[in-house]
Amino acid sequence: MSRTYEFLQECGIYYIATINENVPAVRPFGSVMEYEGELYISTAKYKSVYEQFIKNNFIQIVALKAGTRDWIRINGKVVEIHDLKIKQAMLDDSEKLAKRFNKDSEDFILLKIIEMNSAVNINGEFVELT
Repeated sequence: MSRTYEFLQECGIYYIATINENVPAVRPFGSVMEYEGELYISTAKYKSVYEQFIKNNFIQIVALKAGTRDWIRINGKVVEIHDLKIKQAMLDDSEKLAKRFNKDSEDFILLKIIEMNSAVNINGEFVELT
């Protein structure tokens, strides 16, 4: 399990920044999965964030551990994944998503984070992760 994934799991909620036309847009997300060493997130096809991912696939994720000053910042790009096996793994990993979607649902969008770099600040120590 990667340090980045572990940190996001501990935070529970994280925030993703995208670009909406020329304006930054930030919203909370909760589901994240690590599969074969890669990090995945998901959304719904009908949400505006999906359109933003399509137009500009650069993202930034930020999370803060509750009750601490420990944070993580992740930069990368997202690419849509259509592999049903990986989509099912995401649903198996997230009870919330499994209640709303099935792997064949056209509205269930799975995204892999690529070209990712991250940095964490834990107990005042800043560390770059790859």
